[in-house]
Amino acid sequence: MSALPTDDSPDGIARLAHDLRIACMRVSRRVRFETTSTIAPHQLSVIVRLAQSSYTSGELATIERVSAPSMSRTVGALVELGLVERATDSDDGRVVRLSLTAAGQRELDEHRARRDAWMTQRLAGLTDEERELLARASELLNRVFDQ
Repeated sequence: MSALPTDDSPDGIARLAHDLRIACMRVSRRVRFETTSTIAPHQLSVIVRLAQSSYTSGELATIERVSAPSMSRTVGALVELGLVERATDSDDGRVVRLSLTAAGQRELDEHRARRDAWMTQRLAGLTDEERELLARASELLNRVFDQ
């Protein structure tokens, strides 16, 4: 790492920001590509959203920052795979809500388990002190990204 933890100068903070961004990108990329999945990353993102709540295709497009036609294709593929289902909104019959099927939830659970297993293997080779440092860093990173 090029930035020293005690370097609170603007240049030191900028170096830390750069190093942290690169490290986060590398972790994200490795987790994404080192674990196998039957679904594409953009499809997984939709499944994760639908595990939280039901949405319309338009709402998902807005959340995911993609075009409506692109989201329609993604949703259509997930419906074909049996991972997502469409249902008429109970309050407004003109609105179609999307939700995760049981198969979609299983796919998400299995995907998360594979990614967690991959990360667990990497952490197993660290010392107790290194894992403690990463635990503290994880808390801090969540706080930084929740701002």
